[in-house]
Amino acid sequence: MARFSGAQWRPIPVNFTRGGQDSVHGVVVHIMDGSLSGTDSWFRNSAAQASSHFGTGKDGSLYQWVDTADRAWAQADGNRTWLSVENEGRGGDSLTDAQLNRNAQVLAWAHSVYGVPLQVTNDPNGNGLGWHGMGGSAWGGHTSCPGSAVRAQLSEIVRRAQVIVSGSSGALEPFPGAQWFKNNPVSPIVTAMGKRLVAEGCSAYASGPGPRWTEADRLSYAKWQRKRGFTGADADGWPGKTTWDALRVPHN
Repeated sequence: MARFSGAQWRPIPVNFTRGGQDSVHGVVVHIMDGSLSGTDSWFRNSAAQASSHFGTGKDGSLYQWVDTADRAWAQADGNRTWLSVENEGRGGDSLTDAQLNRNAQVLAWAHSVYGVPLQVTNDPNGNGLGWHGMGGSAWGGHTSCPGSAVRAQLSEIVRRAQVIVSGSSGALEPFPGAQWFKNNPVSPIVTAMGKRLVAEGCSAYASGPGPRWTEADRLSYAKWQRKRGFTGADADGWPGKTTWDALRVPHN
């Protein structure tokens, strides 16, 4: 069994092959051409003959419909060796910031569980983060999926996944974005941040440190910000680029 703890488990009873995942070359990004709730309902209908391992909502919701030990029916010949993420939206849409974060989390998880390299690929026989249309007719002929706007965001998904993976080692990488901690209260990067705060002398850091960002953590971070001389918006307990860069640099 392989289920991502960061996703809401919503198993479907039909439209997948049990135990059919041969290996995992990477993660394929799709666009739903509809809503998350509508896709969730459609995948439960045997007439759909379609499914996906994961799905995101524009608001940052993340579902897992199919265990990654099983084969989802998402990209025809690509089903045997690729995981799939359907994203709420329609052709021409870009992914929201929350969706980018969720796709990055799935990719980082696939990297840790299956060794998927953190890179963009346009090769159906390659490895990394791919897109539905790259498989051509063998993958169902959906050459416009997920659209040029989403394809242009694939490198950003990889970058965010690299931040997550780097965070799990206790190192702080470049600032992941203003919304990161609000959209990702549970993340290895929170653990890495906690370790840095402890190294800065914040022995009472609320998480201990741990992987979950809480209001107590925000207050602890605000205390560190003030200790380092920050004021105003730079001392509100939310990471910004200025205070993040200061935390990255060891200070006694």
